[in-house]
Amino acid sequence: MSDLFTARTEEKLLSVAPLATRMRPRNLDEMVGQPGLLKAGAAFRRMLEGGHPASMILWGPPGTGKTTLARLVAAHSDAAFETLSATSAGVKDIREVLARARQRLETDEKRTVLFLDEIHRFNKGQQDSLLPGVEDGTIILIGATTENPFFEVNSPLVSRSTIFRLEGLRPEDIEALVDRSLTDQERGLGAQELEIEAAARADLAQRTGGDARLALNSLEVAAALATGRASTVIEDADVEEALQQRVIRYDKTGDQHYDVISAFIKSMRGSDPDAALFWLHLMINAGEDPEFIARRMIVFASEDVGLADPWALQIAVAASAALAHVGLPEASYNLTQACIYLATAPKSNSVARAIGAASDAVAAANSPRVPLHLLSSGGKGYKYPHDAPGGVVAQRYWPEGDEPQILYHPSEAGFEAKIAERQHLADETLGKKPR
Repeated sequence: MSDLFTARTEEKLLSVAPLATRMRPRNLDEMVGQPGLLKAGAAFRRMLEGGHPASMILWGPPGTGKTTLARLVAAHSDAAFETLSATSAGVKDIREVLARARQRLETDEKRTVLFLDEIHRFNKGQQDSLLPGVEDGTIILIGATTENPFFEVNSPLVSRSTIFRLEGLRPEDIEALVDRSLTDQERGLGAQELEIEAAARADLAQRTGGDARLALNSLEVAAALATGRASTVIEDADVEEALQQRVIRYDKTGDQHYDVISAFIKSMRGSDPDAALFWLHLMINAGEDPEFIARRMIVFASEDVGLADPWALQIAVAASAALAHVGLPEASYNLTQACIYLATAPKSNSVARAIGAASDAVAAANSPRVPLHLLSSGGKGYKYPHDAPGGVVAQRYWPEGDEPQILYHPSEAGFEAKIAERQHLADETLGKKPR
């Protein structure tokens, strides 16, 4: 009787649930995306269909199917399914789940899948409380996280789990979900007999960032807007209003913090000011620390532009100073100006290469000694360069006891070409081989 009551309660809850929850895939055939996990022969699919899963961590962006895959694992292994969220659960809740799991094993030999959402939010002690149940097989732990588990999950737990990486859904996957939701009579919006404009469908698929949950919840709002104006066609304006100012998925302390700054730096290095501006303002709008952005541009000015444009460093430092003086949002002008300048400047990594070469030379040096004529006490034999024609005089500047090396190799880019030309003349006087 209790099972019947529970089933009716779940059915009632499902009927009032958001569209994304109602349309949650019930089997592998309804899954879209994640070909790396679900294609024939993939390790995850073999494990799922084999019915003997091990504990695992599902790592990927929001709305990519982590909860659904956990439910399918439980269904395929005929296991009980328990779910906790690390945002609200504690050690007491874990102990209660473990106790119920042991009871199931003792009474009907049924295993338990514990789905722990946002596992990275558990502290070390809370994560450690899971270890006994994972080690003795009392539970099959499926942790879900949007963060890199190798950084955010305790190593003992990681070593006892298989890591599966999920990717954001492709636009064509989202469009397939939209079409299915509009035609599904049982769980979707099929009873409303709605259509969606091609442009609206494409916009929804592109702007939801591979997040199926966000896409379907936005579709539900857009459908309500269309119905509210007595239309059976969902237009692009409905989708636009449903999405409104979509929350930018950006975690300042997570992987995206590093991925986005990497994309920003590489776009400037690749001389693409448009892409660089996109990543810059993604960070600014998402609340990234602007001082962090400014520091990275200062480094970039020497690492990737360098002497090809010596003024790049001044521009980057000036943008950082402007940020300190006026703050955001006004300093976005200064950061944008610096971004465009750095992206469009000639590029040279000669400074970075010189650092590496100098470090190697120092490490290999044989107890370097300052030549006598270079001593601070006024060593004999020092020749004053300003007294020589061209301001260069032939004498040893390299440490005694070590063979002189060429560490700086100027590029032919921008202003550095002039430096290369000038240094070539100096090298001839110094008796150095060509750089």
